[in-house]
Amino acid sequence: MKSFPAPLTPSEEKYYIRKYAEGDLHAKHILIEHNLRLVAHVIKKYQYLEEDQEDLISIGTIGLIKAVMTFNTDKGNRLAAYASKCIDNEILMYLRSKKKTSKEISLYEPIGTDREGNEIKLYDIIETDEIDTSERIQLKENIQKLYEKVESELSQRERLVLKMRYGLYNGEEYTQREVARQLGISRSYVSRIEKGAVEKLRKFF
Repeated sequence: MKSFPAPLTPSEEKYYIRKYAEGDLHAKHILIEHNLRLVAHVIKKYQYLEEDQEDLISIGTIGLIKAVMTFNTDKGNRLAAYASKCIDNEILMYLRSKKKTSKEISLYEPIGTDREGNEIKLYDIIETDEIDTSERIQLKENIQKLYEKVESELSQRERLVLKMRYGLYNGEEYTQREVARQLGISRSYVSRIEKGAVEKLRKFF
């Protein structure tokens, strides 16, 4: 695991939280950077899963960013305690979404036979208009394919930008400007990353 900036002291954390509340975006970036080790700490308990650790770090970082943005000092908690819960929740939401997607049954999968011994597929017993059913099948297959290609074809930064921009894995959607602020890069750079990622995915559809 890569090294991270040292945690802030209680007084430093209080200072930067106050500065961020006053609108200082640099203070926000400081709070995020110096709490990145929390992400690494939280994902340790998911090491038994067959998940790419870089993916979990990306998802956990989104949770950390949300924690910094929504932290309320009036409740008397340290940011680290609150952020750990947010990171954990973000990862769990991602894993539940991925599990649900991977367990979707194909409408073309055989489910039995009729009285004449002919194979019956789920597609055959759906009581709806044939055109609507075909479109729904195509949409479901495209969505599943999209998630697969996002994970296999894109870089870590491209995945993170698309997840934030389009709310993938049941996440929150952000504008390019919001993504740029949260990641500490320019909006034009976010636009280039997004455009490049979309072009990579386009060839598969």
